[in-house]
Amino acid sequence: MSAPWGYETHNVVKAGPLKSSYRLNQFHFHWGPSNDFGSEHTVDGKGYASELHLVHWNSEKYSSFAEASKNLDGCAVLTVFLKVGNAHPGLQKVADALSLIKTKGKQAPFTNFDPATLLPASKDYWAYIGSLTHPPLLECVTWVIFRDPISASPDQLNQFRSLLSSADGEKECPILTNHRPTQPLKGRQVRASFS
Repeated sequence: MSAPWGYETHNVVKAGPLKSSYRLNQFHFHWGPSNDFGSEHTVDGKGYASELHLVHWNSEKYSSFAEASKNLDGCAVLTVFLKVGNAHPGLQKVADALSLIKTKGKQAPFTNFDPATLLPASKDYWAYIGSLTHPPLLECVTWVIFRDPISASPDQLNQFRSLLSSADGEKECPILTNHRPTQPLKGRQVRASFS
């Protein structure tokens, strides 16, 4: 990644609105039943096919993700929109791994992956203080939402919808949607790194 965003050693980021170093804990995607909408955030009412969350915790102040998530400055989520377009090379490694974990309870090794390959070229962003998007909805997140989306092919997006919430041998139950509906701002201030 180019300045000001860059992963230091061991997937640590400190840039933009982040005053401390934040270590990558995990990343995940949200999607909907079609390529029309599946993002948890919108821009001027427009949603995207999918949304990537790179979830970090404040490793300068706290000893673990669990401890960090109990504090207002505990977590940072770098957010990238995915729009339908050409296949994304960085995303392909993720898409290829999905077939190994298609059913509930499966695990597969996932090594030698640079999460920076999933960030857009432009690092312009919006930021606000908010909560995690899954229960218990802890108010501990500095959200950093990159303005420019990355592209993903329809096939790459379909790989996510091919995942199953059922275990091997059970009736197949595809995960067609896993995004939280867009929430009102409730007085939160959204700042932009650009004019």
